[in-house]
Amino acid sequence: MRFLLPKLAMRLPFFFIFINFLFVATISTDLSTDREALLALRSAVGGRTYLWNASSPTPCNWAGVQCQNNRVVVLRLPASSLSGSLPSNTICNLTSLRTLSLRLNHLSGPLPSDFPQCAELRNLYLQGNQFSGPISPVLNIHSLVRLNLAGNQFSGEIPPALNNLTRLRTLYLESNNFSGPIPELSLQNLDQFNVSFNSLNGSIPKGLEGMPVSAFSGNTLCGKPLDLCPKNETPPAIAVGNTPPIFEGKRHRLSGGAIAGIVIGSVVGFLLLLLVVFLLCRKRSGQKTRSVDLTSIKQHHATDTSVEKPIVESGENNGSFNNGYSVAAAAAAALTASGKGETGGVGANGGAKKLVFFGNNSRVFDLEDLLRASAEVLGKGTFGTAYKAVLEFGSVVAVKRLRDVIIPEKEFREKIEAVGAMDHNNLVPLRAYYYSREEKLLVYDYMPMGSLSALLHGNKGAGRTPLNWEVRSGIALGAARGIEYLHSQGLDVSHGNIKSSNILLTKSYDARVSDFGLAHLVGPPSTPTRVAGYRAPEVTNPQKVTQKADVYSFGVLLLELLTGKAPTHAVLNEEGVDLPRWVQSIVREEWTSEVFDLELLRYQTVEEEMVQLLQLAIDCAAQYPDNRPSMSEVVSRIEELRRTSVRDYTEQQTDQVNEAE
Repeated sequence: MRFLLPKLAMRLPFFFIFINFLFVATISTDLSTDREALLALRSAVGGRTYLWNASSPTPCNWAGVQCQNNRVVVLRLPASSLSGSLPSNTICNLTSLRTLSLRLNHLSGPLPSDFPQCAELRNLYLQGNQFSGPISPVLNIHSLVRLNLAGNQFSGEIPPALNNLTRLRTLYLESNNFSGPIPELSLQNLDQFNVSFNSLNGSIPKGLEGMPVSAFSGNTLCGKPLDLCPKNETPPAIAVGNTPPIFEGKRHRLSGGAIAGIVIGSVVGFLLLLLVVFLLCRKRSGQKTRSVDLTSIKQHHATDTSVEKPIVESGENNGSFNNGYSVAAAAAAALTASGKGETGGVGANGGAKKLVFFGNNSRVFDLEDLLRASAEVLGKGTFGTAYKAVLEFGSVVAVKRLRDVIIPEKEFREKIEAVGAMDHNNLVPLRAYYYSREEKLLVYDYMPMGSLSALLHGNKGAGRTPLNWEVRSGIALGAARGIEYLHSQGLDVSHGNIKSSNILLTKSYDARVSDFGLAHLVGPPSTPTRVAGYRAPEVTNPQKVTQKADVYSFGVLLLELLTGKAPTHAVLNEEGVDLPRWVQSIVREEWTSEVFDLELLRYQTVEEEMVQLLQLAIDCAAQYPDNRPSMSEVVSRIEELRRTSVRDYTEQQTDQVNEAE
């Protein structure tokens, strides 16, 4: 034994060297296989894959390729001018591939038949191509977590076999040619779903009733969250073969005449009910839309000593100015509540009640004209309710009725005078105000295109103008310039309530910042969640917001512009994750291109500028205030990237002309 041990000790190093050699050789073989698979893909679809250096022994430094443990685990070639069909025995030869992104290319044809062999694939992004046929090849990739097939030409019914993908959290199938009903999907982890703009019909399965309305639009579907399905008559039970009837004993059968009488009576009754409902709605509409006479309202308030009546509003009011106005004559009535408790038409300041105009604004109307105007509720915001008021001579203004004003009259007038004195092209100008003990009204220019919030998250159906890069970056620049102007008025001047519903738009989509200067006039909002998602982490008192807190809110606004996601959503990709943290997690995993709104990604030539704006947004939404840029720096960076975008577009157009010649 003593003689065997030294010999064994001498042989062990050679044994380990041999094992290590085998391990390295195996890794090298695997990486070589991955390299050959990528080169086969390049020869099939071309595009920017031609930039890969085929002479390199490793593909890990090729554009769009990421490796881990000497295996290709990520392949991202978005907007890379790839065309043709994906051949079999290429992509799925990358046996360790976890993420595949080929979105926004020109790929066509069916999906590769060997997709089920991509056993490790977790994220598959093929949106924005021309793939066609069924989606059956992906139904056995049991590891899939994210599946985006939007904007292709897939057809047939949505297969129930999607239930095989038990880990699936994202399923985007919108803008394809799917038909038939939606199957019952029992995917416990599914939190992102969209089948809009297909040819689907039937009722929405119970398991999908919690998805947003936009997930189903552009189809012929019914049931929650859409309109309820028509109630069909339940067919009678029919005995088949020797099956006994459900009810034994005496059975009564209606005659044909009785059945016809019941049907005719039901139809007539239903039509009468519709007629009554129509007449009632028409009567209410006539009451709501007519101009309100000041004298009758004063008489109403003279006999009403109760507390303030709630204003009738329809739809959701999230503080945004949208194009689905609920006509409310009661809004104009609310404007006259200021007369309660006062006599002789004398205001709290001892003078006649009147509108106070700012600067050189022409006094083309007075309080009486305003109170006679027909009013439409635009929405409820953090500081009060806003109305669209159409004056008798055709002018349109926006009126904000403040609530919870906490400061005395003298201080209010001083602060509101300072707000009225602010003059910038990217601010919504305050034209006039009215003050009494009971009511405080602010009169603004009316912005016809509504708010950025409504434009981003409202109806995306036919007729909607798409928000391309030029529009979005222009809105970002305009809003930044407006906030920069506010900050230039003094170190203690901040906005305090920056959010997409406070960015209003002109007919040419120029951004105007609204609600500035109001944070110090009113008390804390009764519903703090209205500003959830925008508030900087260091802010505990909404009335004490610094300029750096404004920068944070603007950073969230930029992320909203780029991702198309509302920051007030409680859940994005993970439970309780807010928009900045979600974007940072995606960027940290080097999935940067996956955060952008699909509508924005159709513009392939500006992806670099989009990434630059994303980085600026992340800088603005930094956790610590000292790490955030100033608004002046923000404006400079947006101006520069917009100049770059215009320059690149001009060069591209020139290249196309030269090629044509």
